[in-house]
Order: sequence, then C-alpha cells, then structure tokens
Amino acid sequence: MGLDYYDPMLLPLRLHQALCALVFVTALGAHAQAPNDTPTPPPNAPASSALDSELFYQLLLGELTAQGEEAGTGFSLILDAARKTGDPRLYQRAVEIALQARSGESALQAARAWKQALPNSRDANRYVLQILIGLNRLGETVEPLKREVALAAPPDRAATIAALPNYFARSTDKRAAATALEQALVTHLAHPGTGPTAWTTLGRMRLDANDLAGALDAARRGQAIDPLAEGPALLALALMSPTQPQAETMVKKYLSGKPLPEVRLAYARGLLDAQRYAESEAQIKTITTENPALSDPWLVKGALELQNNQLAVAEKSLLRYLELALPQPSAPASEQGRGQVQAYFLLTQIAEQRKDFVQAESWLSKITSTQDLVRAQSRRANILARQGRLDEARQLLHNLPVRSESDSRLKLLAEVQLLRENKLYQAAYDLLAQALIKTPNDFDLRYDQATLAEKLGDTADMERLLRQIMADKPDYHHAYNALGYSFADRNVRLDEARQLILKALEFAPGDPFISDSLAWVEFRSGNKAEALRILQAAYKTRPDAEIAAHLGEVLLSMGQREQALRIWREGMTLNADNETLVETLKRLGVKL
Repeated sequence: MGLDYYDPMLLPLRLHQALCALVFVTALGAHAQAPNDTPTPPPNAPASSALDSELFYQLLLGELTAQGEEAGTGFSLILDAARKTGDPRLYQRAVEIALQARSGESALQAARAWKQALPNSRDANRYVLQILIGLNRLGETVEPLKREVALAAPPDRAATIAALPNYFARSTDKRAAATALEQALVTHLAHPGTGPTAWTTLGRMRLDANDLAGALDAARRGQAIDPLAEGPALLALALMSPTQPQAETMVKKYLSGKPLPEVRLAYARGLLDAQRYAESEAQIKTITTENPALSDPWLVKGALELQNNQLAVAEKSLLRYLELALPQPSAPASEQGRGQVQAYFLLTQIAEQRKDFVQAESWLSKITSTQDLVRAQSRRANILARQGRLDEARQLLHNLPVRSESDSRLKLLAEVQLLRENKLYQAAYDLLAQALIKTPNDFDLRYDQATLAEKLGDTADMERLLRQIMADKPDYHHAYNALGYSFADRNVRLDEARQLILKALEFAPGDPFISDSLAWVEFRSGNKAEALRILQAAYKTRPDAEIAAHLGEVLLSMGQREQALRIWREGMTLNADNETLVETLKRLGVKL
C-alpha cells in the first residue's frame, strides 16, 4: 500500500465507506448459505451466522483495500470470503470490485467461481456470459448460452431464447455472435416447441450480421416447423425487398392462416414504404373489417385515403382512430402519443385543402407535445401563406426557437416550401444555397435546390447539381429520375433519359412516379402503346394528378378523347392546383 492510503484526511472517509458496506456484510452473515451437504435447520430454529470475527475482519479489510489503491487485494479477500461462505452476494461483490477496477479477467474468475459454487444460479451464469461478450471471447459463450436456456422454466424457455440477441447488442463481431448462438441452440432448432422461436432468434442475429441469405433461410426453416408462428413471418417481413421475393412469399403464407392483426398491419406498412399503395390499402381494409376495435389501422387507413384525396372518408377514419386511441389521463402534454399527433396533422391538412383555416387551426391547437412545436408552427405558417399573409408566415418561422439540428432543418424546409408554393423560386434557391454551405452532404437539400434551378429555367445548373448527387451518393434514385424526366419533358437526349430512369427503377422497382417518367420517355419516343400501358399501371397503383395529366395526354393523342377527359377530371378532383395538370390542359386548349 502507498503511504497516501493512510492519509489521516482520507482514512475516516474510507472507513466510513467500508462500514457502510459492512451493513450489507453483517446482514448477510445471518443468512450465509451453508454448504450443500449441511442439513437444513428446522423452520423455527434460530438463524446461525457464518460471520465470525475472523471473517468479519477479512471482509472489512477487503472493503477498505478495494476502495483504496489495492483493488486487487480487496478483490482477493472478498472472493475468498465468498468461497468460504458460499454466499452469492459476496461473489457478486467480488465481480463488481473487479469490474470497477477494469479487470475483466478477474471479474470472469469471480463469476466462474460463483457459477461453480452455485451451478443453478442464473445470475452467476449471466455474469459469465456478459463478461465473456465484453471481453470479445464469443467462442466461449456457447456453454453459458446453453445454460441460460436450460435454467429457464419450460413455459419461459421460448421467451428466454428470443431474448438472447440482447446480450450481443454491443458486440462488434456479429457474425461470430451468430455462430456462437447457432451452436448453443442446436438442440432447440428442431424441437417443435422451441424451433420457430430458435430459428427466428438465429435469423435476427444473422440479419444483424448482414447475412441476408442466412436470415432468410432461418425464417424458412422456422416457418416449416410451424406455419402459424408469427416469429418467422416477422423475420421475413424485415427481409422483404424486391431482391428477396421469397421473404414476401413467407409473409403471405403466414397471413393466409390465422394471423395476428399486428403482423398484417406491419405488412401493410411495409407495402406503404414500398409505395405499393393499393395493396397496402387492401390489407388495412381487411384489418379494420376483422378487428374494428384496433386503433392503429384506422390511422394508416386515414393517411392512405387522404393521399388519394378522399377527404370525407379520410376524416372519418382519423376521427375513428382518435376515438379508439384515447390518451391516458395521467400522460403529460409533452408525451402526447405519436399516432395522436400524426392524426391531428392529417386532420389539419384535410381542413386546409377545404380552405377551412379556422378548423385547421383548431386541430393544430390540440397538438401539445413540445417536440412537435416546430412542425406545428410550420403548418400555421403555411395556413397564413395560403391566406396571402406570406410576410407574417415567414416571420412566424423566423421566431421559432431552435433546440436541435432537427428543429433548424425543419424551419429551413418549411420556409423553402412557403417560398416555392408562392413561386418565389430564387429566394428559395438562395436559402438552400446558404444552408448547403454548412451541410454540403445533405443530398435532400441539394436535390431540392436542383428542382428549384429547373423552375428558374436554369437546366444546366439543375443537371450539374443532380450529377453531383449521383457521384456522391450513387443510390439516390430521385436524382436519376429527375434528370431523366427533365430530358423527356424537354424532348431531348431521350436515350440517355431512358437509361437514367431505368437506373432509378433499379433502386425503387415499381415506384409509380418513376414509372410515369419512363412512360413519358416512351411517349416522346413515339411508343404510345407502351407509354399507355405503363401509365395505366402507374395510375392504378397511385391515382395522382400528375400521372393523370400524362395519361390523359397519351389517350388524347391516340384518339381516345372521352377517356382522356374522364382521367383529367379525376386528376382535377385529386388536386386541382397540380402544376403539370394545369399546364397540360392549358397547352392543349382543353376546358373541363
């Protein structure tokens, strides 16, 4: 020990700390575990203490040295006392002392001694497992993983297996972790009771390791054991993508049985993310028909209906959601549910489209969560601008407090949108240019700037900005689509336009707006029948005013005037302010 350990100013403090720790030590003395071969005393017999004077002194000295500069000595004394008494709390204390001293090997030694002394202790086994993972000795975790499952009660075994990936949350070698887990679960993978859960758990680990093929195989094997198990279906749902169609096949197989509505809802949201709106809407309709008391599907239903400009039915769905998802009376305003906030914003949008600005403000006033302040004020600014009060709207945005980078970005985007909607394109372009000086790798902002350059008639600048995005972020499919569509709309470089749009479709297969761009290339190239086929499919997937504008023009060019007028009228119902539709009708001299 160093001389400073006996500093008279420090000794009283350390003695006090040690004595406090001995409150715990003294308490355990009356309950010290007897060796396994010691007969259990009668229920009414007085408790006997294993804490004699020698052991008491050893524990006191151990605590004092552990809190000083001799943590190793303190660790040894406490571990020795744990071995003498067999008390799990002393083993745990020894582990804690080693961990506080950042000695992983000593902590592992104590945890293994604890596990050896008390082989049925789940706490001891978990300490061994966690320390091995912390030391990145993943190959040695197989036995503790097996033991963790074996120690669980049979009814809890599946839940225990499902929780195993949590231990590896901070592990850097996900592939080694998946390998260790597979070895540990080998006897459970084929068992009818635990197989689906075990394969799902292994699949999650493989997914974390970016082993998509292995994860898909795990989902398939789990579903083969029990087609009704939701675990493999949820794993397949996480893997669902255009490049892995087998995953969606597994999801559909599960849904053909007696699925949990939550799984169907997750599938509907996946379809929505993939912009497969009609299919998503069909799934939501099934849920709201079969489980009308569930709240979340009504929110998704309302959002889809609003997207299709079905204002009345969207409003009805959203109000139904709010009725079913009543907030907890005790919940503070700052913790307002995310779904509730989203419903209020969607209802605000409906009121705005109806130009009922009083009702729009009424819905906004119901949003009380502090984290949505910027977004709510942005909507208020939009309402002011739509009433011709643009200066007030911009001032409202400028006065908003900024608590985070996210708030700052929301303010910027709200002001850019205000300027764009009021055709102040140069001001919006300049605002984005200033922002990009600070965040040059914000590709969404650069994309917005490119679209504004086109509005300003500077197609060269637009192309420069879009090609910068393609170079810096090759998977940003919006850039390929925007440039390809611009070429097609101007009827120039059509072969290059087609290649750019096909490239965009590689990243977003089936996207109706990119398909619309491809159809426009085909139309400009004289392939009217192919353009019509693509546009009809896109419009069926996503009824949209801009797609309606192009579809109507193709129909008119093919002599189908009545069909063209019908589609244009539908487009006007969807969005009478759509610039492409308004310009198309004006250019063609069509009055509806």
